[in-house]
Amino acid sequence: MTDGGDATGRKNYVLDTNVLIENPQCVLKLRNGVENAIHIPYHVLMELEALKKTPKLRHIVANVIGVLSDNRDHIHFIQNDKSHSAFTDIVDNHILDEIQASTIDDPVLVTNDRILKLQAELRGIKSEELRDSKPFESESQRYTGFVEEGEDIVPNCFSWREGKPVLHAPDGERVISHTCDVWNVRPRTVYQNLALELIMAPHIDLVSIQSEAGYGKTFLALAAALYAVQEKKQFDKIFVLKPTIEIGAKMGYLPGDVSEKMEPYVKYVFDLLVKLHRCRAANKVFLNPNDEMLRVNPKKFEILPLAYVRGMNIENAFVVIDEAQNLARSEVRALLTRMGEGVKCVVLGDTSQVDNPYLNEANNGLNWIVRKFKGFPNYAHIVLKGERSRGPITDMVLRSKL
Repeated sequence: MTDGGDATGRKNYVLDTNVLIENPQCVLKLRNGVENAIHIPYHVLMELEALKKTPKLRHIVANVIGVLSDNRDHIHFIQNDKSHSAFTDIVDNHILDEIQASTIDDPVLVTNDRILKLQAELRGIKSEELRDSKPFESESQRYTGFVEEGEDIVPNCFSWREGKPVLHAPDGERVISHTCDVWNVRPRTVYQNLALELIMAPHIDLVSIQSEAGYGKTFLALAAALYAVQEKKQFDKIFVLKPTIEIGAKMGYLPGDVSEKMEPYVKYVFDLLVKLHRCRAANKVFLNPNDEMLRVNPKKFEILPLAYVRGMNIENAFVVIDEAQNLARSEVRALLTRMGEGVKCVVLGDTSQVDNPYLNEANNGLNWIVRKFKGFPNYAHIVLKGERSRGPITDMVLRSKL
């Protein structure tokens, strides 16, 4: 970042990529209202283009591009003869070159890639998102699972009555005054308790849960899955399905079978399963529960990438779909149409952490589910919040908004 100024004391800040990655909101802070000018070199956009393919940085790059796009009118992008020379191997540059070299009258580029939209605008090419790609701005966060007084009642929503939550089920209202105890797991917040209530409700086939990291979505879902499969014997098997956006083409180069290839990406799921096993023995989901190194029994518990679900017919199973915010609308549809008879499905996601470079907070699978299924009698949604989460350190993070 360089610091310049003019006679009026207004500073001209030129931001480097590393500054944006460190804090995407630095654009707003450095602008200081309207006092200073923000400049972004074209090469920074190209570096972001490359970084969006890096698994650990995807959601940060998405946040950066969101800030740049939302503040486009207040940012000056630096572009000159040197802007494209170093990036001749990037496909997006070739796409824009071809559009500019064409004889098309007033072309409009349709893309959901926000970096490409910015690049197109800098070259004087009109662009827009596919209109059918945005179901509603953050519908999965806007609808929290609760309705206010005077609002229309949605099947399986909650309202507050005299300080207690009321579930509006299709067969009538029910005041939730008890605390769920599922697989020796007791919820830390009222919202976690209500999430378990929805998951365990026999009339609800599909539940979606939205929250930021730290509120225990996956832990609750796995606890409910063990309870339903091993104790209640309502289902034969547990499936955990995960988008392969972090794996991509690299998955083929990892050694071993599909479970071994998935292991580096789903270790946290296995760790949570072991933790629940310590809360209460989950012997059937392990090949030998007495082994020091536990191994999952694939007949009872299986973690699969999305690519392996296509063509399957899942029946009599408890299914957890993790990180649904990284699924496209078409993937959600393909995945949910695999669910046959006797399936309970819990969809988890955090729309503030979209790792897929072609999706955003509004255009993602979790948002589409809430938008399209809200109102069905066998569907429910809830947003987890509150000041208590997985532990006291996480509580501090969430309360301080670090």
